[in-house]
Amino acid sequence: MTQKLDRDGSVRPGLPHVELTGFEILSDDERVVQDATHKFARDVMRPMGIAIDKLSAEESIAPGSPYWDFMRIAVESGIGFDADPGDVPPQLLARLQAIVIEELGWGDMGLTVSLAAAAFANMMAKRVGNQELIELTEGKLGCWIATQPDRGSDGTMLYPDERHPSATQGNKGNLTAKVSGGDIVINGQSSAWVSNGPVAQVAIMSIAADYGDGFFDDGGHPRGVEVIVPLDLPGVSRGKPLEKLGQRALPQGEVYFDNVKVPVRYAVSLGDDYWRGHASTWSTAGVGMGQMATGLARAAFELAMQYAHERRQGGALLAEHQMVQYRLGTMARNVETMRAVARRATEYTVLSPAKHPYYTGGSKVTCTDLAFEVADEALQIFGGYGLTREYPLEKLFRDARAARIEDGENHLLNMKFGYLNALLYRASL
Repeated sequence: MTQKLDRDGSVRPGLPHVELTGFEILSDDERVVQDATHKFARDVMRPMGIAIDKLSAEESIAPGSPYWDFMRIAVESGIGFDADPGDVPPQLLARLQAIVIEELGWGDMGLTVSLAAAAFANMMAKRVGNQELIELTEGKLGCWIATQPDRGSDGTMLYPDERHPSATQGNKGNLTAKVSGGDIVINGQSSAWVSNGPVAQVAIMSIAADYGDGFFDDGGHPRGVEVIVPLDLPGVSRGKPLEKLGQRALPQGEVYFDNVKVPVRYAVSLGDDYWRGHASTWSTAGVGMGQMATGLARAAFELAMQYAHERRQGGALLAEHQMVQYRLGTMARNVETMRAVARRATEYTVLSPAKHPYYTGGSKVTCTDLAFEVADEALQIFGGYGLTREYPLEKLFRDARAARIEDGENHLLNMKFGYLNALLYRASL
């Protein structure tokens, strides 16, 4: 830290060391990775995300859409969630993952979710080490089908005791599988919120299953299966892409299944291993939400900081008013908090021998709620200009609002984190 002489000759401290992502110290290798990802996010993601946001849902996935240009450039640039980490130690891998995904979220959160969903089936195939499934999903645009019109939060109840006391059994939903004779036969429809649903070539599905003795075990808890399904099979069809408030660069929509048959060897979690496998899948998916939300919040904070140094009010720049400085300080604290929580959750999820999605869900709640607070306050600093499409704040506000519902509604996830802590307390007695 450098020192400077004030006018009266006294020594005062210089400014602290900061990185692109604030008050931390990066290694040279980490900085190279961060700078390259930031350039991609700045030059490719952000302008394409803004362009797609202005299109209808149908236009956004039509041939020639910026969405397809983005996906092509991402592949050509080696940007993706299914890259081979090589011999990178797990602790460093966790740190790099958090750094990279934050930068992508800074560029555009909807496109980041789409990139993550695109790689998810291949990631799960690699998790179980099934070479046939790895080859089946390699280079394919994927999606994760886990919610249905009548089974959203119900599908995240890992424990039978979470069920409401008046319910005699859980909810299997209308999208189910029957496992028999070496085959898995799937019927029903997903919800409209399947990320990449309208464009995916392959899916990882987490659904209730009947193995020959019904969909429920003796405790009334649904049995299930996680299975990878190519979406070009007979019986698969799609609904229209969803028109929605935020993250419009992320295509979402229903996928329908009419007696779609795949071999049992396409399953990644089967029978008694289903709930444990589903928990692992959910943990892997959920941890990225905090990283993306941190990037979104940082983007909103940076725009507010820039505007506060351009806009004059009461004879001075906004940034020179103490109340605005207080507001900027609160936003900066929230971004720093989000980064710390997201990276802690990432490290735990990568390194823990028993990771848990309710903890990941708790971190997602913290980060996405704070991201919304930051985006809301940034828009408030812009005043009426923040409500117009002339500035990117209203898009960030809408994207942040969507994040509080996707990958688990925040009130529900917060309840589950509380339930997990109660289970841990009882186990310690």
